[in-house]
Amino acid sequence: MENKIIEKDFGDLALNMGPQHPSTHGVFRLKLHLEGEKINRVESYLGYLHRGVEKLTENLDYDMIPPVLERDDYLSPTSNSLGFINTIEEMCNIEVPKRASYLRVLIAELQRISSHLVALGTYGLDLGGALGGGASLFLYCFREREKILDVLEVITGTRFHTNMNQVGGVRYDVNDESLNKIKDLINYLKPKLNEYYNVISNDEIFMKRTKNIGIITKELVMSSGGSGPVARGSGINYDIRKNNSYEIYDELSFEIPIGKNGDSYDRTMVRMRETIESIKIIEQILEKLPEGALCSRKPLKSAKLLKPPKGSHYKAIESPRGELGFFIVSDGTSMPYRMKIRAPSFSNLSIVEKLLPETYIADAVVILGSLDPVFGDVDR
Repeated sequence: MENKIIEKDFGDLALNMGPQHPSTHGVFRLKLHLEGEKINRVESYLGYLHRGVEKLTENLDYDMIPPVLERDDYLSPTSNSLGFINTIEEMCNIEVPKRASYLRVLIAELQRISSHLVALGTYGLDLGGALGGGASLFLYCFREREKILDVLEVITGTRFHTNMNQVGGVRYDVNDESLNKIKDLINYLKPKLNEYYNVISNDEIFMKRTKNIGIITKELVMSSGGSGPVARGSGINYDIRKNNSYEIYDELSFEIPIGKNGDSYDRTMVRMRETIESIKIIEQILEKLPEGALCSRKPLKSAKLLKPPKGSHYKAIESPRGELGFFIVSDGTSMPYRMKIRAPSFSNLSIVEKLLPETYIADAVVILGSLDPVFGDVDR
């Protein structure tokens, strides 16, 4: 009697990546349906960091909200409060002193560099042996970031959640000592950032792991609402600092880095070139910083509660991850009737279910890291 091999389709293999996996850049779960090492289908699960911050704002006065929002995108805290107060200032027609606006941009750009350094350093770990052994790049990037946090501490008294921004202006000023520290920091960072850019742009292992991996087309970016370096890496020339300028960005000269292929390599290069442009912005701020008041409102202890007119308003800024927008509905009281945050990490992350199929397990980590998601920004 002949031996017959009975073939049976057992279906694909489901592999969980997360929610505790170190390469998920936060608490995130990907369920990868595999055929061998090839990914056939992806399911993503969010919400592990959901804190209900949008609902929380309905029970807080407007002036109490900015420090709470700084915990969303926790790699660029000041961007969260800046987007919110810009929206409120437009709703209430509140003017901001020029010096305060310059200081807001100064802190925002320092944190943009800090955020992109974290993105690059952790990306080195994602890629394993690439980029100087991975761990080496991570330590170098965090060394430079520590120097930025030291300067933020000199200016605001805290290293991370600066609480710099308030409706109508800023809380903290700079003096000769802090300005000199910022200048020393810039003189230190400029050659370092250029060196890192040159090293990774020519690293053979890095290029093999990232070039033509995770290509995001312009059509996919636009249909998914992608923005920031993810969109610019795909060749979309859109940066809110230029296209819909806010604060004093229209008074400053800087370039918007653009990629060509939309792959993981281009997205990383865009972020690194952005850090160099942020250095240029900070140099101009130090050169042009005007004298004047820090806030157009009375001290908060004696100020009246903010009560924006009834209606709704949306405004967005350019965070390190893209378009960070705030849609606020006012009922005329001192608390928002409703607030919705348009988080760039959420929109950028929505691309993964379309992007990962037909790639391999090893590439999944590379692609996810190239999107630079922050899960406090995703889940809120």
